[in-house]
Amino acid sequence: MSTESLNRTSDVVKDPSLVINTRVNVDVLKQRIIDQKKKDKFKRTIIFSTLCVSLGALTLLAN
Repeated sequence: MSTESLNRTSDVVKDPSLVINTRVNVDVLKQRIIDQKKKDKFKRTIIFSTLCVSLGALTLLAN
């Protein structure tokens, strides 16, 4: 009987730590998604700015 009680106790101890780690991992993953979105937005801004400058330069050269 003592072995059964020890097994149940060890299961209870393992579960809360898994829940805490899962919460932390979810937060880390959310932060990674936010960082990736910021990088993508920056890339789009650079590409759009380059296009605008290129069109402006071509317009000036055409005159």
